[in-house]
Amino acid sequence: MNYADTHEKLMGFQKQIFEIRNQMHELQAQVEPQIVEDYTFETPDGPVSLSDLFGDKDDLIVIHNMGQTCRYCTLWADGFNGVYEHLANRAAFVVTSPDSVPKQKAFAESRGWRFPLVSHKGTSFAENMGYTGEHGFEPGISVFQKKDGQIVRVSDSPMGPYDDFCSVWHFLRLIPEGPNGWEPQYQY
Repeated sequence: MNYADTHEKLMGFQKQIFEIRNQMHELQAQVEPQIVEDYTFETPDGPVSLSDLFGDKDDLIVIHNMGQTCRYCTLWADGFNGVYEHLANRAAFVVTSPDSVPKQKAFAESRGWRFPLVSHKGTSFAENMGYTGEHGFEPGISVFQKKDGQIVRVSDSPMGPYDDFCSVWHFLRLIPEGPNGWEPQYQY
């Protein structure tokens, strides 16, 4: 198939994806919120509650990160660093992992991360939000709101290679051979 024909067909797929995303957004807007407890996390400044993480915002985006041992979660977090200010302008944003606060802090400094991190080590937060599995912690995103004096989860999404939350995969898929066995590394 020539380039122009392929391009036209690909643009048709893009339009379908756009339409499906709109349908997904409309369905998500209708979900009955899930009431959650006001979990306590550890930070370099001491304990902080889930409700405290909202700051002056009504919405809170929480990234479920597997921690320093996961190169893929590190790749995602490196990308969040670039969009953090934009997201934080609209909603509170925090990354949580099972790593201890000193371990998180040292790793974040080595990566130049600017977003807030909290440790859910020793809590049931990740498990209760559905981000643990047979091999331990799993990556994802939960979005919370404050409603009628309660904290509710209004949406969530798992994360993994080729998802919508890491642009690297989308760039690599534009190469005819795709990632071709590429995996993220801590250093190149």
